[in-house]
Amino acid sequence: MGRSQETFGKREREAKRAKKKKEKELKKQEAKGNKRSLDSPEMFAYVDEFGRIVDTPPDPAEREEINLEDIQISVPKDEDMEPVDKTRRGVVTMFNADKGFGFIRDADTRDSIFAHITNMKEEVSEGDKVEFEVEQSHKGPSAIKVTIVK
Repeated sequence: MGRSQETFGKREREAKRAKKKKEKELKKQEAKGNKRSLDSPEMFAYVDEFGRIVDTPPDPAEREEINLEDIQISVPKDEDMEPVDKTRRGVVTMFNADKGFGFIRDADTRDSIFAHITNMKEEVSEGDKVEFEVEQSHKGPSAIKVTIVK
């Protein structure tokens, strides 16, 4: 008489697999029975005035009407902006002609602004009153288009 080809461990593994498959099928059937539709009231979420997600709808009495033309999505056009005078006035506080740079003290803000000889339209010296424009460089504000004011 021959022995069975199945061992005890093999039968146990097969039984576990069959049990898991049966449980999975039961869960699947249960999920089909409890399926909620997207139109059901419990599937709605609302955002309150503080930006929190809530399950209660907002009060229609507190609703605020917004005019669509008042919403600006892009940068305002240049024609809507008021013109800005970019020229500033100041005094040359330090200038080294050998090195080709110096500093200008802005008359309005009292800031010290770096000035290089390549950005000057004419030669300047310490104490000269000048007119200039400010440009942001990688090291900070820098004076450009520097001219002496008479």
